[in-house]
Amino acid sequence: MPNRLIHEKSPYLLQHAHNPVDWYPWGEEAFAAAARDDKPIFLSVGYSTCHWCHVMEHESFENEEIAKVLNQNFIAVKVDREERPDVDRVYMLFVQASTGSGGWPMSVWLTPERQPFFGGTYFPPDNRYGRPGFRAILENLARAWREDRQRVEQSGAQVIEQLRNYAQASEGTGPEVSGVEAGVVEASKDVLDSAFLAFRRMFDPKLGGFGGAPKFPRPSVLNFLFRAAPFISAGEEALDMALLTLREMAKGGMNDQLGGGFHRYSVDERWFVPHFEKMLYDQAQLAGSYVEGFQITRAGQYASVARDIFSYVQRDLTDPDGGFYSAEDADSAADSASPRKKSEGAFYLWTAAEIERELGEADGKIFNFRFGAEPGGNVAEDPHGEFGGKNILYRAHTPEETAAHFGMRIEETRAILNSGSIKLTEVRSARPRPHRDDKILTAWNGLMISAFARGAQVLDEPRYADAARGAAKFIRRHLWDASREILLRRYRDGEAAIDGFLDDYAFFINALLDLYETGFDADDLAFAVKLAARAIELFEDREHGAFFSTAAAGPELVLRLKDDYDGAEPSGNSAMTLALLRLARITGREDFRAPAHRTLRVFAPRMKTGSAGVPQMLVALEFALARPVEIVLAGEREDPQIQEMLRVIRRRFLPSAVVMMAADAAIAMPAIGGRATAYVCENYACKLPVTDMAALDAQLAGMR
Repeated sequence: MPNRLIHEKSPYLLQHAHNPVDWYPWGEEAFAAAARDDKPIFLSVGYSTCHWCHVMEHESFENEEIAKVLNQNFIAVKVDREERPDVDRVYMLFVQASTGSGGWPMSVWLTPERQPFFGGTYFPPDNRYGRPGFRAILENLARAWREDRQRVEQSGAQVIEQLRNYAQASEGTGPEVSGVEAGVVEASKDVLDSAFLAFRRMFDPKLGGFGGAPKFPRPSVLNFLFRAAPFISAGEEALDMALLTLREMAKGGMNDQLGGGFHRYSVDERWFVPHFEKMLYDQAQLAGSYVEGFQITRAGQYASVARDIFSYVQRDLTDPDGGFYSAEDADSAADSASPRKKSEGAFYLWTAAEIERELGEADGKIFNFRFGAEPGGNVAEDPHGEFGGKNILYRAHTPEETAAHFGMRIEETRAILNSGSIKLTEVRSARPRPHRDDKILTAWNGLMISAFARGAQVLDEPRYADAARGAAKFIRRHLWDASREILLRRYRDGEAAIDGFLDDYAFFINALLDLYETGFDADDLAFAVKLAARAIELFEDREHGAFFSTAAAGPELVLRLKDDYDGAEPSGNSAMTLALLRLARITGREDFRAPAHRTLRVFAPRMKTGSAGVPQMLVALEFALARPVEIVLAGEREDPQIQEMLRVIRRRFLPSAVVMMAADAAIAMPAIGGRATAYVCENYACKLPVTDMAALDAQLAGMR
C-alpha cells in the first residue's frame, strides 16, 4: 500500500511512496502527529539521483522489520533537498557541527519542536563499514526518548542555541554604508591576492583541479581565476590554472565522451572514474566556464566541450515546453530484462569486445586506442564490483597520436572516430536509461539560461538563444505568481509549488541580465529590476546587511540562515550581490548598489580569512573593484551593423562590462548620422562615439 508520499510531486519522495515506512512529507501534518503522539521525528533528506540514498532505501526503508521499529517509535519525514534547501541547510549545519562531515542521505532525529538531537548521513541496516547499524540506532534513541526524555530535549535546545550563535557570529556586521569606496573598504585587492594564494596551494599542477581525490568541479573557482588578472600580480598563472583544469576535466571519464555533459565528480585525482550522476547545475556552470575559456583563448577545444554540454542538455534535459530538468541518476539497469537490478554507470560502460563488434574489428581497435578501452577493462579500483571487465571511455590518446600509432592519415582517423562515436551513441541509446529527475527548479534553470545566453553570444549560435528564451518564458509562465509577486521554486507534472528562496531570485535575475545582453529585449531588463526590488524586500537583513536564504522565517524552521558557501552551486548571497552590482551599473540605481556593498562589507571577514569558501563572492568583489565599463549601442537591435558590433565586443572577455541599447540607458546617446553607433565608457568617462568596427575594436583593446 502506498504511504502519504504518493500524493507528492517530487520524484525523490515518489521513489519512497511504496516503502513500508509510514512516511510524511515535511509539513504541519507531520508536526501535529509528532505532538499528538508524543514521538520524536526521524528526518531523512536526500534527492532522487543520490546513489547512497538508493542504497539506504533498499537496505532499510524497504525492510519490513526496520520499518516496524521506525513506525512504532518515530514520525518519519522525508524531504527532497532540491525542493527544500532551507530545511536541508538547517539540519546539515547540525550534522556537520556534530559529526565533522555531511552528505546525503542525511538522517536527523528531532524533538516534536523540530530541534535536532542526533544525526548523521548514511547508516547501514546493521553494524558494518565502521558505522553503527540503523536499527540499533533507532532502538537506542527510542529508549533514550522514553527513559531520559528531559536530557534529550535539553540537548536539542542547547544545539539550536549553539547553532543560532554560530550563524550570527559568522555573518559579520557593519554599519549602513553606500558608495563604492565604503562598500569595499574592508575587502581590498589584498583579499584577492591572498585568495589566489589559497587556491594555488590547493591546485594540482599536473592534472588541474583543487585538492586530491575525490575531485569536484567548482566553476566558481574558475570564475574567480578568470577575472583575477587585473587585480593580482600572478594574473597569467591564475588563467593557466583555470585553463589546465578545463582541459584535464575534458579528457577524463567524468566528461561523457559520447553523449556530452559532465558527471557529478571524479572519485580519483585524474578525473577518470566518475560518480555517474549528471546534474543540471554542473552542466550550466561548466558550459559557462568552457565558453569563457574559448572567449579568452579562441582555442576551439573549449568551444567544442561547451557545444557538447549544450547538445546533451537540449537532447536529454529539456522539457517540450522549454524548461530544463534537474538531473539523471548514476544507476541504471544493465539489462532491460531485469529493470530493478541496477548498478552505477551501467549505461555508460563498455567492453572492448562490444566496441569492436559494433564498429568492426579494425575501426573498433582504433576507437579503443583513442578512448583507452582495454580487453580486460580499464578500471583498476572497483570497490563495489560494478566495473569488472568494463571500460570507462576517456581521451587516452589524441587523434594525432592515434593516427601515428596505426600509420594512418589524420583525416581518415578523425572520420573513423567521428563515425564510431555516432554509432556507439546510437547503440547506447537503446540501453535502459538512468532515471531522470524531471522536476524543473527556478534556480537551476536560471543557471542554465545564463549558460545558453552566454553561449549564444560568444559562439554566435541563435539556437542557444532560443533555448535560453524558451526556459525564461517557461519560468515566467509557470513559476511566477503574479498575484503575490513571488517566484515559485519547483514545477512538475502540472504543479508549481514552494515559495522561492534567495538563490531562485538571484540566479534568475542574473539569467535575465544575460538574456538582455543577448537579445536586448527591454522586458528582460524590466523584469530583472522588478525581481531585484522584490528580493531586497523579502530577503535582505536590513539591520546587519546581506541576505537570508529564506523569506521571513515561518514557525516550521528553527533557524533563518544566510547562505555563504560557494560549493557545487554559488551561494544566494554571492549571486545576488553580483546581480545587484550589474543592475546598478546598467540603471544607475543606488538602491541596488547599496545593498550589494553592504553584503560585501558583511562578508569581508570571510573573504579575508576563508576565501576558499567564497570564490563567487570574490567574483562580485572583482566586479565592484574593476574600472567600470559600459558599452552603449545606438540604433536598431536588428540592424546588421549593430549585430556586427556585438560580434566585435563578444570576441573579447570583458567581465566588468555591461552592454546595453541606448534606448535603455540612463542618458540618451544618439546614433551618429543615423548610423549604428557604439559608445564605450570606462570609469565613468566616455570615449568618442564610433561607427566603424576597427575603431570599436581599438577602443576595447586592453580592457578587462
